[in-house]
Amino acid sequence: MICEMCGKTVPQTREVIVGGARLNVCLNCAKFGEATGASASRPGAPVTQAVIDQRLERRERRMQSKDIYVGTTTIEIVEDYGGVIRRAREAKGMDLKTFANEIQEKQGLLAKVEANNQVPDDKLIKKIEKALDIKLTEAVQSGGTMGGGRSDGMTLGNFIKRE
Repeated sequence: MICEMCGKTVPQTREVIVGGARLNVCLNCAKFGEATGASASRPGAPVTQAVIDQRLERRERRMQSKDIYVGTTTIEIVEDYGGVIRRAREAKGMDLKTFANEIQEKQGLLAKVEANNQVPDDKLIKKIEKALDIKLTEAVQSGGTMGGGRSDGMTLGNFIKRE
């Protein structure tokens, strides 16, 4: 049998209450708790290996980390948003100044957005989408893997300068 407090394999265990939790412990660890009704009437009552395995399995499931973002969808701006905006604007035959006046935004701001130097906020995205009849956002599904796996994608090593 395995002591649920110290983890030692012992020939017999005793059920005691330690800090409000019922545990099957070895005789050395029994001094840290209070005897329960079952063990008080039958000291050294054996606990089967099946019960121990079941408890350890439940504990293992409880201790596993969970990714709370699995299956969530987020809205993100498309990769080359500046190019998409520029092509749509030019297809409508507008120069940057005319377009800026139409959506009531500064020409410099739109120039930065088209050059991919500034990410537009949600309000500006909606204005541009409506004026040019384009879609600048897309729904992205979050990944379901968590830790440990080998990835062929970007890693921290890709961002470290080596001399």
